[in-house]
Amino acid sequence: MELRHLRYFVALAEQLNFTLAAEKVHVTQSTLSHQIKQLEDELGSRLFERESRKVTMTQTGEAFLERARNALREVDEGLWSVRMAAEEMSGVVRIGTTHTFNMRIIPQCISVFVARHPSVRVEVMEMSGDDIAESLARGGLDIGVTYKPQNASGLRFEALYTEEMMLAVGLTHPFSKRRFVRMSELHLQKIVLLPRSFATRALLDECFRMANATPVVVAEMNAIAPMMELVSSTDIAAIVSEHATRREDVRMIPVESPTPTRAPGLMWRTEESRSPAARAFASIIRSVCAEASHDRRRASSRAATRKKPNQRQDSNPVSS
Repeated sequence: MELRHLRYFVALAEQLNFTLAAEKVHVTQSTLSHQIKQLEDELGSRLFERESRKVTMTQTGEAFLERARNALREVDEGLWSVRMAAEEMSGVVRIGTTHTFNMRIIPQCISVFVARHPSVRVEVMEMSGDDIAESLARGGLDIGVTYKPQNASGLRFEALYTEEMMLAVGLTHPFSKRRFVRMSELHLQKIVLLPRSFATRALLDECFRMANATPVVVAEMNAIAPMMELVSSTDIAAIVSEHATRREDVRMIPVESPTPTRAPGLMWRTEESRSPAARAFASIIRSVCAEASHDRRRASSRAATRKKPNQRQDSNPVSS
């Protein structure tokens, strides 16, 4: 499969007319038809249904279209980045990010970016995922770094990695010595959560439902730092990202059955080309996150090797 096959496929999918699609990609109609047939043969599935005067897409074609568009977009952006690499960038790149990213990933990315592109100013605004989506939609940001919000219409979301959420408790909490906690054990436990307007809250509510657990939600807070402060001085627990700010007075405990997981990622407007500076910053974010994920997997592998076979079999509220 070559890039031209994808470009011809997308053109025909958009036009649903061989004559118009051939004109768009500057080839003859017979060449286009032959190339589409080659692609279908390689995939082993029909992408279009051809009738005498009508072309329609098959279910396979519909499923393949988004992937093909994404692949072409990445290639085109890569080519653009190569062309711009030799030119000095300027201007401003505006980043919207959630607290977790702003504490860890974004400062590291800025350090790398300003060293490479000193003529570009970086503006970072810490916001909720929904606020980032809204600001992107109206052109107030160039890139969002967040968890996928509930309303992301008109925006493209690119997952960077998958992370687990963990139970955060103070040192005197009954669960503080536990190696892990099952979601069902949080039934009637006092807990502080994000408000219901957050996508993460919907995820946690679904996990509680699956475990048939109803915690006592004593407070809702829209920021992690005050949640951790509350947890540290009370018997109230929280469920936060495994990458939340670590404190010596708070224990982070894995949650199981089910384990809440979410995927942070990049977000930008679908129908608008990003500036060279925004493309460059997004590339650095991908690299930093990929390296961090690799380090976490390596650390987890070492920990699993050291773990005793019966280490995670204790399900009593307090370990012996």
